[in-house]
Amino acid sequence: MLGLLGLSPGLFALFVVFGFMVGVFFGFFGMGGSFLVTPALLILGYPAPVAIGSSMTFVFGTAVIATLKHHDSGQVDYRLGGLMFVGIALGIEGGSRLVFGLEALGIADAVVGVAYVLVLAAIGLLFTRSALNDDGDEDETDDGDEADESSDDDVPAIARRIQSYDIPPMMTLADGQQASLWTISGVSAAVGVISGFLGVGGGFVRMPAIYYVIGTSLAAAVGTSLFTGLLSGGVGAFTYGRAGVIDLGIVTALLVGSALGARIGSGATAYVNEDDVTIYFGVMLLVASAAVALGEGARWLSMPVLDQVSFVLLVGSALFVCSIILYHGALAVRRERGPSSV
Repeated sequence: MLGLLGLSPGLFALFVVFGFMVGVFFGFFGMGGSFLVTPALLILGYPAPVAIGSSMTFVFGTAVIATLKHHDSGQVDYRLGGLMFVGIALGIEGGSRLVFGLEALGIADAVVGVAYVLVLAAIGLLFTRSALNDDGDEDETDDGDEADESSDDDVPAIARRIQSYDIPPMMTLADGQQASLWTISGVSAAVGVISGFLGVGGGFVRMPAIYYVIGTSLAAAVGTSLFTGLLSGGVGAFTYGRAGVIDLGIVTALLVGSALGARIGSGATAYVNEDDVTIYFGVMLLVASAAVALGEGARWLSMPVLDQVSFVLLVGSALFVCSIILYHGALAVRRERGPSSV
């Protein structure tokens, strides 16, 4: 069977494990589905269109699994997700055409790699800084479980300021907040271009954009991000599938692992405070940025050892953060079940 998929047993197992870790991130954060997959495939020597197309197809499959879990908890704003889909679809088409144009010039791998380094570093810094600031605020305002729950559901100040500018037409979100369709369209188009160009579901940009710019509750931002990831992943898979650059063996192996990981990650959101692990996620993005930079350096300097170091950093950082989520989840479940078992 593995012969039919075009993968050796060792490579198949590697992609299954990697898919599990990415599935955990996707289910827990509503992001992280493919920003690790595409650079990993580039480091392993796959052409940029194959890496991007396979990654987008994987995003679609993983998003289906995670969205169903969040749907059960009522955390998906389908109307908002549907509206965002229009801008995302147009953006993906534009981003994918740019990739194929760069491929014709023979510079797609280099440009996509550099773009990954910059985007991952920027988002990683934002996440790390936000987590550190939240830790400082929590020391001053943590008065118990009720305070934690209310702070999780509050719309951030920057989103409230954006919502204060009444630019019609306006839309009522599922949680009662108002947002301009111009804001929603702008966010959607930007995320779509990033998705189509970098081969990502865009969740590590889309979820913060829904939360900080459009202005929904955090839970709704995660669930809606997953739903729009499902839609954008489907469009991306179709776009790259038409070009025949999707490696179904890679996609199958990744989905086998992510099917379990996404369910576990989604379930962990009920037990784990995201603030406990967000800083690790930000650091992982910074490490991933460094890993991609090393991979690019290996190509330019003809030093294969840098490729190996790059891949170890990428997988190792993902394994570490995945372990942190599972560890906090196990502790929370034990605390919850402890008193009832006495």
